[in-house]
Amino acid sequence: MFGEFVKKMRLEKDLSLREFCRRIDEDPSNWSKIERGILNPPKEETLAKIAEVLDIKKDSEQWKKLIDLSQISSATIPSYIMENKEVLNYLPAFFRTVESVKPTKEEIESLIESLKKTRE
Repeated sequence: MFGEFVKKMRLEKDLSLREFCRRIDEDPSNWSKIERGILNPPKEETLAKIAEVLDIKKDSEQWKKLIDLSQISSATIPSYIMENKEVLNYLPAFFRTVESVKPTKEEIESLIESLKKTRE
């Protein structure tokens, strides 16, 4: 998810893997593994460099997506979810439901609306 997103943006900017890695000070071999989902995304310091190279403005929708995908790809629940008690209360039931029974469309929409309110 994260790697695919960054690779797509990198290619849209017509940046080779080596040139991109030179600009963000990362090893091309390791970065290739990140783009293929073999290695976890980098830490937040590198995310800021990536955003700068890809012309992603801080707090834009693309910035939020970069951060979210980084955290999710690292098997981490995004911090804005962890800080919202209302949404946090839904998570255990949501996870149990996803494991055994698919949630209804209404349940998913309710969770999405709660998450959207958190991001505003």
